[in-house]
Amino acid sequence: MFHSNTERLIEYWRARKVGGASPQRAAIDPTEIATLLPQTFVLGRLGAGRYVFRLAGALVGDLHQRDLRGQDWLSLWEGADKLRLATALETARRRAEPVVLVAEARTTSGRAAGMEITLAPLRGGPDSPDRFIGLYQPVSPLAGLRDEAIVSLAVQRIGAASETVEPYLKLAAVDGLRVA
Repeated sequence: MFHSNTERLIEYWRARKVGGASPQRAAIDPTEIATLLPQTFVLGRLGAGRYVFRLAGALVGDLHQRDLRGQDWLSLWEGADKLRLATALETARRRAEPVVLVAEARTTSGRAAGMEITLAPLRGGPDSPDRFIGLYQPVSPLAGLRDEAIVSLAVQRIGAASETVEPYLKLAAVDGLRVA
């Protein structure tokens, strides 16, 4: 199970899918996902392994403490993760399926926060997808970053949005008695 905002973006994207093809960029109406806009971003695909920020919501820019437009998205990631991410995005394009990353966002001083980052392919024209709509969803308190800029991201897990993620809760107890 993903965060409810992650699920919301995935459901919104799937509702605009046409047959087996990714939705057209024009099918995305920002007013219909207004509460998610600060966390959203759009990547343009310049070629395999080349994805640049076209737009970035206020939260995304605030977390990195800079305007990301025109910046290579893969440059934000640890070196070993770049090839895995490029492969995941190209697979998402071919399969017309969103991908969800569980990642750790890190500052220069080593502070960290957990993130779910969703990327869903979009078609700018009639051809194969050339864009991705994305979502930064914090899954741990951002206060731990202490207003420091995120300088790198590290992949913890990559999966298709259709994959079931095992819940974190393994044991439940009430008044010391195991109930689940």
